[in-house]
Amino acid sequence: MLIAHLSSVHPRDDIRIFHKQCRSLAAHGYDVTLIVADELGDECKDGVKIVDVGRLPGRLNRMFKITGRVFDKAVALDADLYHLHEPELIPVGLKLKGLGKKVIFDSHEDVPKQILSKQYLGPVSQRLLSGAFTMYERYACCRLDGIVTATPFIRDKFLGINPRTLDVNNFPLIGELDAAVSWVEKREEVCYVGGIAAIRGIREVVRACGILQTNARLNLAGAFSEPAVEAEVKAYSGWARVNDHGFVDRAGVRNLLGRSLAGLVTFLPLPNHVDAQPNKMFEYMSSGVPVIASDFPLWREIIGGNDCGLCVDPLDPEAIAGAIDRLVKNPDLARRMGENGRAAVLKKYNWSIEEGKLMDFYASILVDRGRKS
Repeated sequence: MLIAHLSSVHPRDDIRIFHKQCRSLAAHGYDVTLIVADELGDECKDGVKIVDVGRLPGRLNRMFKITGRVFDKAVALDADLYHLHEPELIPVGLKLKGLGKKVIFDSHEDVPKQILSKQYLGPVSQRLLSGAFTMYERYACCRLDGIVTATPFIRDKFLGINPRTLDVNNFPLIGELDAAVSWVEKREEVCYVGGIAAIRGIREVVRACGILQTNARLNLAGAFSEPAVEAEVKAYSGWARVNDHGFVDRAGVRNLLGRSLAGLVTFLPLPNHVDAQPNKMFEYMSSGVPVIASDFPLWREIIGGNDCGLCVDPLDPEAIAGAIDRLVKNPDLARRMGENGRAAVLKKYNWSIEEGKLMDFYASILVDRGRKS
């Protein structure tokens, strides 16, 4: 069976798409091709064929010309099943359905809520675009063969649109981020790994660094998406406590987690964040470090329920600083919480469980295809 994963935005080495889904499918005997648009060329990696349709500048070029290239390449592949990873590829999915193909849409985010968090849009535009996309999502996704979602919350929404909906959570690969560093070798450091933006709480975190009572430092790994915000936070007094690592690969992430006492995920309370399950939260847990997280009900249930970290008001730099100081001053508490988090990942928050769900989902859809053919 030939499976084609389609992306017009994500990098070819995306954790969810490539490292988890595509590699798992290839390991289970599927012939897997990943179509991307990054201008890095074609290659074959870990049993997955990667086909590049090139890149064009500008959002409109991406939404119209690049998606057209993705469609043409998808048709040429003549796959048994197509797995889409961008909302802008839903029209491509409908055209593939018109050709008699099996199509799955993977909803990484609750897009209507995500639109409500777009700060470059005014409140009226946010509501209008969110409402319009909600209607289009209902129209289109009920016509697809299945929906995969990144969280149970998004799954529950799509179950009202398409009954063949499954949550495949973005939980960590067991062992990937295990660091060969004993707890006593850790430094008085905490870390944040991932995209850096105002809505992800970077202002508040750097301000917190400026009022710490301990000598703790912040390991910051990732790229700023807003140059103005980057310039702003680098002018804060707390920036003197930041180790700015820029983008780091997976080995670099493992090393930073290994030397850190805790991981931060203090996203701001926006509609698309409150019910999310950030991959980094579970990666911190898998590495055996406690989590300092936003005090959202779902996150509090995960962190508090597994006693694997501290929840704080993400808008309050003093609360963030207090949590960092508490863990730095109490390394035994930090170690115990880190061990609890790792145990929870080994038991229930891991990719091995989600992989099995995905394989069964694929099998059910492809069996239907076999019956019809």
